[in-house]
Amino acid sequence: MDDTIEVRPDERFDEKRLADYLRGKLPGTENQLHVRQFGGGAANLTYLLDYGTHQYVLRRPPLGPVAKKAHDMAREYKVLSVLHQAFPYAPRAFLFCDDPEVIGANFFVMERRHGVVVRRSIPPQFANMPDAPRRMSEALVDALAAFHAVDYEAIGLGDLGRPQGFISRQIEGWYQRWHAAKTEDLPVMDELYRWLRDHQPETTAFSLVHNDYKLDNVMFAADDPGRIVAIFDWDMCTLGDPLSDLGALLTYWTEPTDAPHFQAFAMMPLGDLGFLTRAELVERYALKSGRSVHDINFYHALGLFRVVVIIAQIYIRYVRGQTQDRRFAAFGQLIPLIAQAALDVIGG
Repeated sequence: MDDTIEVRPDERFDEKRLADYLRGKLPGTENQLHVRQFGGGAANLTYLLDYGTHQYVLRRPPLGPVAKKAHDMAREYKVLSVLHQAFPYAPRAFLFCDDPEVIGANFFVMERRHGVVVRRSIPPQFANMPDAPRRMSEALVDALAAFHAVDYEAIGLGDLGRPQGFISRQIEGWYQRWHAAKTEDLPVMDELYRWLRDHQPETTAFSLVHNDYKLDNVMFAADDPGRIVAIFDWDMCTLGDPLSDLGALLTYWTEPTDAPHFQAFAMMPLGDLGFLTRAELVERYALKSGRSVHDINFYHALGLFRVVVIIAQIYIRYVRGQTQDRRFAAFGQLIPLIAQAALDVIGG
């Protein structure tokens, strides 16, 4: 259970009520339920439901009011209930509950996958594999290209979103969320908004879009850093421009020569460890997908713009006392750093 923690005091729920609700709905739920929490992640809350003979994972939104259309458990359930048929890296979702009386919010239950999630350091399982960072990098890109090749109509996800106008809605929507979440004015965000609005590339092909694709949302096999066993956090999945996912991956990526404000929010190990560079990621994606990537700086900047807003949404929940997770206390300092990184990208 080294990937779980005791449930944080302010993120507990009535475990007996949950057990009563689930009993008989899934195999093994007639047994006694033990609940632990997955400690990673900074938004949606994820719990391990251990029935001894069976284990499941429960996902629910964060505590307190959340932005409209954010942390959409119904959407994530809809995607994961069918995506596994065409994309084996997607865990299968079994059950959705929209009754807040059960645990205080809507939630869904999905299958438990086992493996290694890489965050800010190389895990012990890969420490003696010098090529592990390169193999992880390649697996990330290859899985992304395979995901964008999924026939979403064939698995019943053709109504998941409106792909036409996707980029424009992203720019306008995240800018509106910024104004709702900011704790102080930041003129650079207005400058970024205007640049993105005025430099939108034309989308020539649409696909499923994960919308939060990064290293720590991927689980690798414990004995093989080149084999992905699961991809997580599908609550923002929609139909749109696939290059926005590549931009998101670049957003959380770092290189040894990056300025400190790029490294401050990287969701990966830091240092000269052998990960592919951003340029190599882009080149491999172009090769695997067959897509043009000549506007990638736009998508990278859009990804950074989005991250500023996401961090602001998390931080304001902490400021308001809606979460007591001390990890979020420093998020306010990240907001201007990430905005500056976006300016650096559009400046070349």
